[in-house]
Amino acid sequence: MLDLIIVDGVCKGIVTRNLRTGKIESHVADAVVLATGGYSNVFYLSTNAKGCNVTSIWRAYRHGAGMANPCFTQIHPTSIPVSGEHQSKLTLMSESLRNDGRVWVPKNKGDKRAPADIPEGERDYYLERRYPSFGNLSPRDIASRAAKERCDAGYGVGPMGLGVYLDFADSIKRLGRDAIEARYGNLFDMYHNISGENPYELPMRIYPAPHYTMGGLWVDYNLMTTIPGLFAAGEANFSDHGANRLGASALMQGLADGYFVLPYTIGDYLAGVKPGSLTENAPAVRAAEERVTGRLSTFLGMKGNKPVDHYHRTLGRLMWDNCGMARNASGLKDTIVKINQLKDEFYTRAFVGGSGEQLNQELEKAGRVADFFEFAELMCIDALDRNESCGGHFREEYQTEDGEAKRNDQDYCYSAVWSQKEGGGHELTKEPLEFQNVHLATRSYK
Repeated sequence: MLDLIIVDGVCKGIVTRNLRTGKIESHVADAVVLATGGYSNVFYLSTNAKGCNVTSIWRAYRHGAGMANPCFTQIHPTSIPVSGEHQSKLTLMSESLRNDGRVWVPKNKGDKRAPADIPEGERDYYLERRYPSFGNLSPRDIASRAAKERCDAGYGVGPMGLGVYLDFADSIKRLGRDAIEARYGNLFDMYHNISGENPYELPMRIYPAPHYTMGGLWVDYNLMTTIPGLFAAGEANFSDHGANRLGASALMQGLADGYFVLPYTIGDYLAGVKPGSLTENAPAVRAAEERVTGRLSTFLGMKGNKPVDHYHRTLGRLMWDNCGMARNASGLKDTIVKINQLKDEFYTRAFVGGSGEQLNQELEKAGRVADFFEFAELMCIDALDRNESCGGHFREEYQTEDGEAKRNDQDYCYSAVWSQKEGGGHELTKEPLEFQNVHLATRSYK
């Protein structure tokens, strides 16, 4: 999906491009549902399929839909580490593995010895050391941030130093291999097939990975956006995934949206809508198609000398380091500047070959990377505006004496809903989070 068809402020359809043939097609309707997933690929490497992008919800934002909590992303601590520059996707391992696996790194920086050759006294079981009450079962955001910190400090393992060990030796010794195989045999097989290493004999290597996103289009309780007739479901909206500020767990909303909410709310909406007579030749449809074809022509005219992936990878590294699990004001401001510099270079030096009338993966990449540039800037603006640490969004300036998240429930207990200003820029509306049956409390995992 490459654009919306808007008539008098109401969504009346979409414009798509056939991935195989390049054909531009319009689809008119009395209501539109975007169920297009999240935007974790803004980090380049994520657990999402490469085709997952932000284009559908970003096109909606550009037409006036509100975007809530864009900087809220959840990082999963147990992904198989990246193996080289060639890799474009990460594979998620179940967190159930942390029930019996112990997380550690060597105590000595740059230790290249095989894990079996590193004696117990030279191992740092850092989660058990830092969080004795929860240890290896610390929440996702804590476990992920701690793993990245150890790797960034030079203690990471594996060929790229971007990994920590998840070791089952103690559990196998205590429970027996058969018990561990009964619990995790399918996961061990998957890891073996991908990495070539036997986790019954060697520790697994894991590293944090962007998993799902908690920001997205703002929706009301009927799942309708601020554009009448445009609904958003699952990770395409901000709702149950992200409004809680924490990012340490998940409420899996997509199925509930599809089965229990939308069939009723869309019916209510349509009951008050006069069936449209919009045709594919209507001015609004032609205008949407012209926007799409004009944008595609811009990409096809880019005849620089660098592949699109170069810019996506560079953007991803910027976002991972500066707007991921930990961020600070200086880094966010610097990243906003660099995003815009990178975007300008992208339009002048990237290369997109082929034509629009064929299977053209570089053209598809260019479209989503161009949207990621704009969306990434809004992510950083949102992160910069939130002067607190809370769960998955850790601002380094706001931490306790022992380095834990320092929340500010009085000033930041809200969903940040952004809208595009006329003439450029973004405007913030704060939607307070209200709790009736529970009270806000800060937990300690020490």
